Amino acid sequence: MSNIVVLDNGGGLIKAGQGGERDPTTVIPNCLYKPLSSKKFLHPSPLTSLSDEIDLTSAAVRRPIDRGYLINSDLQREIWSHLFTSLLHITPSSSSLLLTEAPLSIPSVQRTTDELVFEDFGFSSLYVAHPQSLVHLYEASRQPDSILSKTQCSLVVDCGFSFTHAVPVLHNFTLNHAIKRIDLGGKAFTNYLKELVSYRSINVMDETFLVDDAKEKLCFVSLDLLRDLRLARNGNNLIKSTYVLPDGVTHTKGYVKDPQAAKRFLSLSEKEHVLMDKVGERRKADMNKNEIDLTNERFLVPETLFQPADLGMNQAGLAECIVRAINSCHSYLQPVLYQSIILTGGSTLFPQLKERLEGELRPLVPDHVDVKITTQEDPILGVWRGGSLLASSPDFESMCVTKAEYEELGSARCRRRFFH
Repeated sequence: MSNIVVLDNGGGLIKAGQGGERDPTTVIPNCLYKPLSSKKFLHPSPLTSLSDEIDLTSAAVRRPIDRGYLINSDLQREIWSHLFTSLLHITPSSSSLLLTEAPLSIPSVQRTTDELVFEDFGFSSLYVAHPQSLVHLYEASRQPDSILSKTQCSLVVDCGFSFTHAVPVLHNFTLNHAIKRIDLGGKAFTNYLKELVSYRSINVMDETFLVDDAKEKLCFVSLDLLRDLRLARNGNNLIKSTYVLPDGVTHTKGYVKDPQAAKRFLSLSEKEHVLMDKVGERRKADMNKNEIDLTNERFLVPETLFQPADLGMNQAGLAECIVRAINSCHSYLQPVLYQSIILTGGSTLFPQLKERLEGELRPLVPDHVDVKITTQEDPILGVWRGGSLLASSPDFESMCVTKAEYEELGSARCRRRFFH
């Protein structure tokens, strides 16, 4: 068996490594950036060894994937070339590739991807998988006694960088007719936080990496929106957190001023919330300080996942999206799907997301049906681990399309093998 490379090619992050391992060899942002100190675009460092010396303030970013689709194959080729030669140190001609691809991808994007794999890099064989089917495979192997494993049926909710998908999976195959999508993901949340902060305090519209970091460290999902909005009006409340901006001298990265205080609000009981609910005087933002205060922005940004209308989008929220996906399946599958909902993707890391989703789903689901939601132990690496598990199976080589088959039959014919 040849060397198998597992590549989870996300819009935000690339997770790559050898099949059969538990964790990927490297995780890098799927982009090139140009700091103010550089005259050319640079390859980002792996996330495990981010260099503190590079100041990413106002850095320009180029991404090969936009809104979930590959739009710049030349840029993706450059990023993959750096990945394969400098980070993974592999020879594509003697390697097989397991590649993830978003569901319902259009044929032109599939052809471009196949050309990159076989014609530009010359991999010996290729297998393309939907990320959600790999998540199902990994969770079924991790919980052999669960209803998910016994029925081989689950609903994977994938909140990624570009999209949020609700995907029913049966026997490791996605049920494409029932897939539902919300055009919201990590990138949209970051952009919304940029707008809120820029409107209320200082202009951060060019600070992609900075605002992304603030979002990941400070945002959470509200369990009671109206109550938290009232609390946030208080000038001295526990929701308020301060994010210190880099000054370019003592520190080149932003950080949370008091990380423990930022998490204190999440641990309050209902009684303590009531005691806090007194409106105080609001203080204006101090424009001279090198920091930004976040109050209701912390929960209004993830709130758009449940209320896309807040962004002017005529789409259903997450709970309704899940119900629509399940209702599109056979009635025999529906009770099982409600009991095996899996949350994956970086945007599911917002605190209290699972609890809020359970609360919103319960009124929409028939009373005699149980609702059970599980969160992956690592939502960012879950897809890659499923791919690594699949790559280590003895049948993997027979599932792949070889380079000779691609050259003889073409992209469209070869693609039929993967999802049917």
